[in-house]
Formats: sequence, structure tokens, C-alpha cells
Amino acid sequence: MFKPIEIAIGLRYIRAKRRNSFISFISLASMLGIALGVVALIATISVMNGFEQELRARILGMVSHATVSGSGASLKDWPRAVELARADPRVLGAAPYIEREALLSGARVQGALLRGVLPDAEPRVSELASKMKQGSLDALRPGEFGIVLGKELAVWLGAELGDPVTVMVPEARTTPIGVLPQMRRFTVVGIFEAGMQEYDMQLAVVHIEDAQKLLRMGDGVSGVRLKLVDLFQAWHVARDLADRMGEFYRVRDWSRDHANFFRAIKMEKTVMFVILSLIVAVAAFNLVSSLVMLVTDKQADIAILRTLGLTPRSVMGVFMVQGTLIGVVGIVLGLVGGVLLTLNLHRVVTALESVLGFELMPADVYYITGVPTELRADDVGTIAAVAFVLCMLATIYPAWRAARTDPAMALRYE
Repeated sequence: MFKPIEIAIGLRYIRAKRRNSFISFISLASMLGIALGVVALIATISVMNGFEQELRARILGMVSHATVSGSGASLKDWPRAVELARADPRVLGAAPYIEREALLSGARVQGALLRGVLPDAEPRVSELASKMKQGSLDALRPGEFGIVLGKELAVWLGAELGDPVTVMVPEARTTPIGVLPQMRRFTVVGIFEAGMQEYDMQLAVVHIEDAQKLLRMGDGVSGVRLKLVDLFQAWHVARDLADRMGEFYRVRDWSRDHANFFRAIKMEKTVMFVILSLIVAVAAFNLVSSLVMLVTDKQADIAILRTLGLTPRSVMGVFMVQGTLIGVVGIVLGLVGGVLLTLNLHRVVTALESVLGFELMPADVYYITGVPTELRADDVGTIAAVAFVLCMLATIYPAWRAARTDPAMALRYE
């Protein structure tokens, strides 16, 4: 379709000074609309990518990439599982753990997830040690029954360093006076802040040996937590480890534990992409209007070209070249503007906050401050491709209408 003659005439129409300035204005508006739409798409998707990456990092900072646990019972041979995991080059670290729901009592009562860990092995699978605000993870020593609380959980319980906290678990024990719940008094030795309410309000950490005594698990643990080189291979690596151990084990990974959360983020990104694509669609509709008016304005030129031997197919190619070129210029401007805006969005937000006199995301309200961004080449390519397709579709009707021009009718009153 696009032969040199079509390209030459289409470029000539772009460069030529038009008699109707209103058509030029509509074409410029279409170009700017496409550019703004592309900028909005790139910036918005990059911000959503940034929030997703930030939330994923915070979640994976407190949980492991994958876990291998016993099926309905405690895992007895966990030292062998840890040894097998560390021998795998795909595994960065492995550590045993115990998890059980518990009821914590201080100034108030609050349910929480009680997690037993080995303080020296925990840094291999999580960032809990680096999240400590008061105290230290190393303060968890076997037999001393120390406990580390999330910041919001500690505030709710009214507990500070050195304060006692009673932990009750759904394990009953029989005594001469009847069945009593299993409970133990722990001493707060540390407070952490993960930056997510799910952990700051609902997680309490103790030494794994203290958890074993409280839950009467003997030498068993709930399972083994893994930190991997490639977190997206978590399921396969954990499954291979369970197979090498030779028995039936339960395998879970981070994507399944938080499947609904990340699925919701993905859906939001898709919906936002579709909504913002409408901006480009509106600009493409303006492109249709400008090309239709241009075809009407160039009726005599089209008729002369037809009499000189230009086929309807070539006439259609001329106006498709012109409309596509307008769209490509808008897309290129949008790509450049979108990439520059995304890379400098933090500075832009800071400047706006200083001018308007308020913080967009204050630290005392939001866990994530600032506007995180992550620019991905595949997203930029997809946005450019969608915008280009919309611009191409917008040129079809005006070009088809130009190709149907009757030379005799167009030149009758010339």
C-alpha cells in the first residue's frame, strides 16, 4: 500500500501551508491529545508498578518466598530439610519456623500470629532484624521467654520494652481442676515496624525453643522457610525440595499466600490502562475529524491526482500516511514526555508539595511515603503499540472516503 509516491505526497501535505488554519489546529490538537494520553498512561502504569514493587518488597521482607511444612503434623526432620535446601544453588537461605494463632493479653487483648524463629537464622529468610525499632532480635534467647511485637500491636497492648505480655494458644492441658488453656507470660524484648498493618498489628515473634515448649511440640517445627534467588520460581523450588525429602509435605509460596492481593493490583492496572487509553481514543477521534475536513478541502487535488493516473488505493495510502505520521509524532512526543515525567516524578511531587503547602502522602498516615515508580520497557512498548493501532484505525475512514472521490464531480465547479 505504501509506495514512495504515496509517502511523498503524504509528507508534502504535512509540510505544505494549508489554506484552512482550522484544520491545522485540529491536527495539532489531535497530536497533543495523543501525546498527553501516552504521557498519562506511562506515568500512571509506572506509579502502579512502583506501588506493587514496594508492597511486594514489604511483604517479602516479613515472609519467606516459599515454605515446606509437615502434612497435619510437625516437621521432625527439619535439620535435614534445611541442609538439602542450602545445598540447592537456587536457594539463598533456609530456616525453621513455628506458626500458630495466639491470644495476647496486656492492657488490652488482641489476637495475633505467634511465630517461633531462630534469631541467628532468621536474617537468611526475612528482613525482620532490619525492621527493629526498639530492642534487638538477638535478645530472643531460649528459656528466657522473650517476645518481639509489631509496633501497632505493642501500642494496642500498651506494652513497652521489659513489660510482661501473656500469650494464650488454642492448646488445652488437663489439670486436677479441669481443662485449662495453654498460656505463658513473655517479656517484651523488641518492637519492629514492617510498614504493613498485617504484620505490625498481627505478628509476634518468639524464640523457636520457647514456642516448642509453649505448644508442647518437642523437637518438631511447623516447617522450613526458604529465600530464593528467583522469587518467581518459588513453587517449583519448594516442590523439588519436598520431593527430595521423600515423604508427603505441604508446599506454599508467596504468590499463593497473597494471591488475592496481587490479583487485585493486576486488575486495577488493567482497568486503569483501559480507562486512560480512552484519552488516546478521543485524540484519535479528533484525528478522524481533521482528516475528514482535510479530504473535503483537498477534493480538487485528489481529482487531479486521479486524472493523472493515481489509483483509489494510492489515494487511500496518501491520507493514511498523513494521518499515521501525525499519530507517530504524537506518540513519540508522549513517549519522551512520559519517560521524563516518570523518571523525575519524585521531584515534581516534591515541588508541588512545596508550592501547595501540604504533603501528598504524610508519613504519619501512610505506610508508603512519596510516590514510588518503576518504569518497565514492556509497558512502554505496549502503550506505544496500542496508541499506534488506534491512530492507524483512525485513518481508515477518512482515507477510504478520499479514495471514493469522483474526479468529474470534484472538478465540475473548478
